[in-house]
Parts: sequence; structure tokens; C-alpha cells
Amino acid sequence: MSNRLAGESSPYLQQHANNPVSWFPWGDEAFEEAQKTKKPILLSIGYSACHWCHVMAHESFEDDAIAEVMNRLFVNVKVDREERPDVDKIYQTTHQLLTQRVGGWPLTMFLDGENQRPFFGGTYFPNEARHGMPAFSDLLEKVAVYYEKQRDQVHAQSNQLIDVLKKIDLSCGDEDVILNTVPIQKARDTFAQNFDRDFGGFGPAPKFPHATTIDRLLRHWSASANDAEPDLDSLLMSTLTLTRMANGGIFDHIGGGFCRYSVDKYWQIPHFEKMLYDNGPLLASYAQAAIATGESLFFDTANATADWMLADMLADNGGFFSSLDADSEGKEGTYYLWTPKQVKKLLGNDYIVFANHFGLDTDANFEGQWHFTVHAPIEDKKDLAAIERSKKILLAERETRIAPERDEKQLTSWNALSIRGLAISGRLLNRPDLILAATKAADFVRKNLIKNNRLYASYKDRQARFQAYFDDYAFMLDALLELLQSNWETENLSFAIQLADSMLEHFEDLERGAFYFTANDHETLIHRPKSIADEALPSGNGIAAFALQRLGFLLGEVRYLDAAERTLKSTWQSIENYPHAHVSLITALEEYLHHPEIIVIRGETKEIEYWRDSAIKLYAPQRMIFAIDANEENLPGALADKVAHEGESIAYKCIGTHCELPITTWEALAAELSGMTN
Repeated sequence: MSNRLAGESSPYLQQHANNPVSWFPWGDEAFEEAQKTKKPILLSIGYSACHWCHVMAHESFEDDAIAEVMNRLFVNVKVDREERPDVDKIYQTTHQLLTQRVGGWPLTMFLDGENQRPFFGGTYFPNEARHGMPAFSDLLEKVAVYYEKQRDQVHAQSNQLIDVLKKIDLSCGDEDVILNTVPIQKARDTFAQNFDRDFGGFGPAPKFPHATTIDRLLRHWSASANDAEPDLDSLLMSTLTLTRMANGGIFDHIGGGFCRYSVDKYWQIPHFEKMLYDNGPLLASYAQAAIATGESLFFDTANATADWMLADMLADNGGFFSSLDADSEGKEGTYYLWTPKQVKKLLGNDYIVFANHFGLDTDANFEGQWHFTVHAPIEDKKDLAAIERSKKILLAERETRIAPERDEKQLTSWNALSIRGLAISGRLLNRPDLILAATKAADFVRKNLIKNNRLYASYKDRQARFQAYFDDYAFMLDALLELLQSNWETENLSFAIQLADSMLEHFEDLERGAFYFTANDHETLIHRPKSIADEALPSGNGIAAFALQRLGFLLGEVRYLDAAERTLKSTWQSIENYPHAHVSLITALEEYLHHPEIIVIRGETKEIEYWRDSAIKLYAPQRMIFAIDANEENLPGALADKVAHEGESIAYKCIGTHCELPITTWEALAAELSGMTN
């Protein structure tokens, strides 16, 4: 018999629809049940690609005896953290406050049934006592007794917790603060202290592919490129990390794309889930690094990542699916593993070259089987051709296996990260197919995830659900500004303006600056978070400040520039104290202090696209180039003044609010560009 999750759109919730646990989705029905029965709430948060979520489900939620205890003592609520990041953010924070430990998934929180305030929690709990953790059923009994016998203490603790939450997200910036470059250098120095100079990445295992950090270091190097002593160490930190990841097992050498993280410091063995939100930003990072360095490995990795996104994650409607599971056939990684015998049978004469390159002639690296990682470089053209042939053969064979489950909900924020990555890589790698995919994905969002002029967060089964969170707006605005540089469509500029105006209307803290994660008409939760630090995703406030500044300079719109400045000043104390944790805000700060260069090219489409495509061959992260056909009319703001007369091509160059004389030849524009590559 199915429970109340059977009618939900989330694939993760549907995975639990046939549990013997009487699950509720998050909502009033569950809260009313808790108040009626005077039971506490057991809140379980996870996502469909999460390996340990599956483990806890198999051990506990599918067990009749444990389910009986859960149903008898608690009102059980299951949440997909990808659909409800607002709920997840709140209870991850409270978990950390209660336990003094970093959270994760599955997240298991026990809430007061009267008000949804947490009083105890943890992450994964085993079905039997082990590794210092109690058996889940024993824990349930003890928590229920504590809740019944110690209600006054539960209430007192929850009140203290709410007070702490209010203080955590209070913006402490002074409106009179003078923003400066000090945090930019401090962030870079902290990265250098934590950098693994042998294997790349920052800090010990597990290692995560932090695209925002890589981007920050590339920008830091670029900003110094014309100095007497360029910051080559920043270039080293970014490119060594990209190289080790591309050669490691975190990258899928057969099918393309990156897994979530590496469990070891060598980037060899991943946690096998593949997330759209990792691959979109990494696609952009590899494409930008390819242009910056000319390194063929970066070109190849960017192309392979893009190919995987189009092959495995693209829906018929033009949008992108969310993730691939870590598990297949009930075990993690099964889909990706091989034995030398299997490979040799398939490859024949090419086996020796392939085995030497990917380490099949060394010891097994994952539970008696081999997960491919690069062990020896290949330079001979014949050997390179053999490797490419072998990959295609193995991919065809792998596709006959039982594939990991794919979470087919389509999330606005993650699609935005993909649109950005495809737009950037499409123009830098000279791949019109990627720009077309980015354009279609933006069309998908605009046509399917806007209702009553409001953006929505999730799309599944032809239905848009959940009013969008701030990250959805911020990431989409940033993505559209990148897409407009690759393929100008005035409709997308109008969409960007609509998003920016909605951000200011529904999310901005007008009293203290910066933006809340939820809108001013969102469901009332125990806390309204204001997230400013980068986590698995970049900070919405950081991306918003960055994108609002760029849109503000493009249009000459002071409202957007002022909102970005208020955000930076509001969050300044956090930026100063922990710059390495606020990389997105650091990059926005950089463009506040050193305004971006904007080049608008007007004229006949074919000619201006030649100018644009020639200009982007230089890595210049603080430069935007827009090619707008002369026949585009009624452009808003400052763009209205940038016109071309019949038969001419003309470029307008502005740095922030300062514009120079128009440029009328490609040679003159090329001279301008070569003089400023940062």
C-alpha cells in the first residue's frame, strides 16, 4: 500500500511512496496531524541521487518493525531538499547549532509538533548500533520519551534556537563602510594555504570540485597578467586542480561529466552520483581555462562534459534533468566499473594501449574492480586514436547495463547554471550546438516556469511547482547575461529585466540590504534565511550582486547598481572575516571596485558576429561583448543610444558608466582589446 507520497511529483518522494512508514509531505496536513495527536515530527530530508539516503531507506524505512515505531511515536515528514531548499537550509543550520557538527544528507531532525521547531537531530542513523551510533529504533523510543517528559525544556531550547537564528542572518554591514580590495587578496592567500600542491584541490579528502574557487583564481591571475610579476601561483592552483580532476576518477572517461566529489585526495574514487549543478559550472571553468591556457586537456574535458549533458541530461522540452543516482543494481558505482577481462574481450588489439593509459595493469581500485583513472599520458597520434575508439566501444557496451536512476525533475536554478555553462563554452569552443541548447533551455524556463509573472522552482510531469527561491532568480539572471553574449535575443533581455525587478520587489531586505532566500509572500517557516556564503552552490547574494551590477552598467540602471552595492555593504563584515567562504561576493566586490568592460557591437548580423567571435578568443573575465543586429529596435536604457547606420558596423566600449568614442573598424577594436585582456 502506498502512503501520502504517492501523489507527489518528486522522484525522491516517490521512491518512498511504498514504504511501510506513514509518510507525509511537508505541509499543513502533517502539522495538523502533529497538533491533533500531540506527537513530535520526524523530519527526514534527502535527495534521489544520495547513496546514504538509500542506505537508511533500505535499513530502516523499508523495515516493518522500525516503521511501526516511527508511525506509533511520530508524525513522519519526508522532504526532497532539491524541491524545498528553503526547508533544508533552515534545518541544516539548526542541526549544526544543536550538534556542533556539519550536517548532510540524509538529515534526520526531530521537531516540536506544535511549531516545527527542532529539538534534536542527526544525519544517517543505522538500523543496528554500530560505529558509536545507536540503533535507529532505540533512538526513536528515547526521543519520544524525552519529548513527552521534558516539554518545558523542549520549548526553552527551541526559543533559544530561534533567537540564535535571528542573530545569524542579521546583516551587520555599515552603510558608510568603504569597500576595498583587502578581502580579495586574503581569499587568494587562504586558498594558497589550503592548496594541495601535489594533487590539486583545497584541503584534505573528501575533495569537492569547487568551480567558484577555480574561477576566482583564474580571475585573480588574469587581473595581474599585465603586472611586472603576474600571479602565476593563482594560475597554477586553478590549472593543476582542473588537470588532476580531468585525469582522475571523479571524471567519467567513458561517458563524460563529473561525479559529485572524490573520497580520496588523489581525485581517484568518486562518490558516483552526477549532479547537474556541478557540471554546468565545471563546463564553464574548463572552457575558460582552455582559452586562458590553450591546454588541449581542458578543451577535451569541456567538450566531453557538454556532450554528456546533451546526451544524458537533456529533456525533449529543452530543459535539463537534475541528477543521476550513485547506485545501480543496488550498489554504488556498479555502472562504471570494469574488469581487465571484460575490457580486453571488447578492445582486442587496442587493449594494451588502453590498459596502460587507464591503469588496468595495476591493482584494482574499487572493491575488486577497476574504475578508470589516467595513469600514463598519451601523446602518439595512433595511440590517441586507439583510446578514442576504445571509449566508444566501452560506452556502447556500458549502455547495455542497468543504468543509474535519473531524477527527471527540472530545477530552475540548476538549469540556469547549465545555461550559463553552455553559453560560455559554446562561444569559447566554437560550438553553435551548445549555444542552441542554452537558448532552448532558456526558452523552456521562460515558457514553463513563469506563472502570473512569477518564477517557479521545479518542473515535473508538465507541472510547475513551488514559487521560486532567490537562487532561481539570481542564477537565471546571470545565465541570461551570458547567453545574450553568445546569442542576442531581445526577449531574453526583457526576461532578465523582469527577473531583476522581481528580485528587488520580493526578496530584498530594504532595511539592512542583501536578499532573503524566500520571497516576501512565501510560506511562513520558523526562520527566513539570508544565505551569503558559498556552499555546494554559489551564494545567491553573491551571484545577484555580480549580475545586477552587470545589468545595471549595460542598461545604465541605477536601481540595480544600488541594490548590488547595498548587498556588498550589508555582507561586508562576513566578507572581511571569512573571504574564502564568500567567493561569489568577492567576485562581485572585484567588479564593484574595478568596473567591467562592456562592448556593444551594432551592425549587420554576419559582420558583427565575426567581430564578436574574434574578440572572445582572449580570456578577459571582466569583459562582456554583445553583438546586436542594427535592426533591433526599442532597446531599453543606455542601449537605445548605441545605434548603427545602414551598412556600417560599429562598436561601443564602456567601462562601468564611462563610455569612449565609437569604434568603426575591426582593426581598431582589435587594438583596443589586445591592450586590455583583464
